[in-house]
Formats: sequence, structure tokens, C-alpha cells
Amino acid sequence: MKGKDCELAVKIDGKPYFVDGKNIDDFGDAHGEHGFCNAVSKAEVSGEIVNNRFKAKEIKLVPSKK
Repeated sequence: MKGKDCELAVKIDGKPYFVDGKNIDDFGDAHGEHGFCNAVSKAEVSGEIVNNRFKAKEIKLVPSKK
């Protein structure tokens, strides 16, 4: 997605949305090896889509299977 910088986003039903209510750095170093600016992670999310943005109540990362 194109944005201002590294911005937190989610993909729901194949459509991407920028996130409000959570910050990309809430999940560790965004520019680290596994940070959200460099990697895609799976998560369970709750919230609602308002004005084409995802208003997050909760974002819980799903551990990756190795």
C-alpha cells in the first residue's frame, strides 16, 4: 500500500485498510528484521471499517508456524 511512511495496515477479505487506534511500533521495532515495515504477519483483529479505514479495538499477532 502507498502511504506517508511505514503505516500499520490490515487486509480483510483481500482488501487493505490503514489502521487507526493502534501504532505500528506497538508491536516492536517496525524496521527490525520481522517488523511490519519489512514483513507481513498474520493477526486476529477486532474493530470496524469506517471511512475506508480500520478502527482497531484489538490486534493479536498469530505466531508463525515453522
